[in-house]
Amino acid sequence: MKIDITVPSPGESITEVQLASWLVENGDFVEKDQEIAEIDSDKATLSISAEESGTIECLVEAGDMIDVGAVIANINTNGKGQAKPKKEVKEEPKKKAQSQTQTQTQIEPKEEKKEKAPSIAHISPLAQKLMDQEDISEEALLEFFKGVRIGKKDVAFFAKVKANAKAPVEEIPEFTGSRDTDRKAMSRLRVKLAERLVSVKNETAMLTTFNEVNMTPIMKIRKQYKEQFKELHGVGLGFMSFFTKAVTEALAYFPMVNSMIDGEEIISHKYVDMGIAVSAPKGLMVPVIRNAEQMSLAQIEQSILELATKARNSKLSLDEMQGGTFTITNGGVFGSMLSTPIINPPQSAILGMHNIVERPIAVNGKVEIHPMMYVA
Repeated sequence: MKIDITVPSPGESITEVQLASWLVENGDFVEKDQEIAEIDSDKATLSISAEESGTIECLVEAGDMIDVGAVIANINTNGKGQAKPKKEVKEEPKKKAQSQTQTQTQIEPKEEKKEKAPSIAHISPLAQKLMDQEDISEEALLEFFKGVRIGKKDVAFFAKVKANAKAPVEEIPEFTGSRDTDRKAMSRLRVKLAERLVSVKNETAMLTTFNEVNMTPIMKIRKQYKEQFKELHGVGLGFMSFFTKAVTEALAYFPMVNSMIDGEEIISHKYVDMGIAVSAPKGLMVPVIRNAEQMSLAQIEQSILELATKARNSKLSLDEMQGGTFTITNGGVFGSMLSTPIINPPQSAILGMHNIVERPIAVNGKVEIHPMMYVA
């Protein structure tokens, strides 16, 4: 029996999508509910799953534009060789287990030699235990610390140095002198994003105002409570939650900023759905935190972490990107001192955060150096 796999509708008004990639190969055996392909629409990247188990036949190429509802593959539920992938999966762990046993057998004599070698350094028991865990030799420590008594903190420090030394050095790109060019198609998300931003610039009377914020009080609070905060809530205490909370408080005082124009009417929201701009591999995405005005700092941080992770992995749903009433974007992660963020329509305003730099400022008639941030 053959089952057609069709392109689902990503949302209203979308009639065409792009097949971004196949997650399986033609002729593969696939399980029911296994993700088999990704499609790019004007709003998001979505995955398509197999409706039944069987052998798949791919009917279109990656990169092709396809109408919503079109058939992109068939699954033969009676296909031969369905059990082959399962047998291969079962055999591989056995081979790995055998090779691991052989490796351990070969290593054991070497470990005995290390234990027999006399210690020539004054190493505490805790430090020795950490050395064993990090696979650090006594000779390497002696060379590094020049024969002093070695404690657990010394070994931990050396382990960090060793790890950094192993980190791959990023190659610096160089021009070769050729006249070659590369050309590749943009994703549907990037195409739509470009069109959307240009239309906003042309159709909106935008005004950008700049202010500076002394970050000293926030940084003191964060330094004082960040360890307890992370231990209690399981997430870090970042600056984004402070700014999100501050914006929700401000919008209560200035409801017109939390409004939008619909024809000849103004719609004012009694809640704050906060959009957080995230730079994802396939383009800029703005997931939305619902009812941010009701959340604590911990709840905001947890929501930001969850949505940002989904955005970078292209797992955001359309519902998670729609309906924001205000947006925050952070150009500071790119080192920006100032920028003019573009409004996310149909919203009325956006807040742009930037990098934090120590600058001399006047405080009560005296010049002091404080960590400052420009906001737009």
